[in-house]
Amino acid sequence: MKTIGMLGGMSWESTAHYYSAVNQGVQAALGGHHSAKIAMVSVDFEDIKNQQYAGDWAGAAATLAEASRQIEAAGADFLLICTNTMHKSVPEIEAAISIPVLHIADATAAVILGRGIKKVGLLGTSFTMEQDFYKGRLKDKFGIEVVIPGAEDRDLVNSVIYDELCLGALNDDSRAAYVRIIEGLRDEGAEAVILGCTEIGLLVGADDTDVPLLDTTEIHAEAAVNYALAD
Repeated sequence: MKTIGMLGGMSWESTAHYYSAVNQGVQAALGGHHSAKIAMVSVDFEDIKNQQYAGDWAGAAATLAEASRQIEAAGADFLLICTNTMHKSVPEIEAAISIPVLHIADATAAVILGRGIKKVGLLGTSFTMEQDFYKGRLKDKFGIEVVIPGAEDRDLVNSVIYDELCLGALNDDSRAAYVRIIEGLRDEGAEAVILGCTEIGLLVGADDTDVPLLDTTEIHAEAAVNYALAD
């Protein structure tokens, strides 16, 4: 079994979900008392969040690159960045380490293509929805069309992530708003909607809407288990 490197803390709420999902996946695959071999560094999200909003992406990337070097030094065979937004820093992280990065958008794209889906909606932080590092990768590398909510709804989605979900708050009004936005993306032709922030799956799931949802935390964790257990 390979050792999974986990770069966490962004937020710790979703990192806890990652940790649980990875260990459950290994135990389901191997049985007995098996659990995942993990080397983790968890950063202080307050620092990263402040750098995001200040536009200091170079500073955030430097912080994550150093944490990734620590993970590699601890014996990880590959790296999971346990957040969607900070995949913006993948080029700097890959330059800092010699182990591979298992990209969350690539894992999600594999599921999308496997289901024969051509067009998806994307929810996430404003950075993920509006910048090109994520949706551009889906389009350019995999030929997947991506639609996002309008400006007002993007602000709502973003504020719920930072002001509620990252703090462990799950509110019914926010869930209803997310469902409305998800179903609006379906009306724009999305065949499924990517929950492109690792906290969103804590708020909405298959029981809340008949629109197919792609929970990136679950997808990324499953990809990590498969990679860790592959010969």
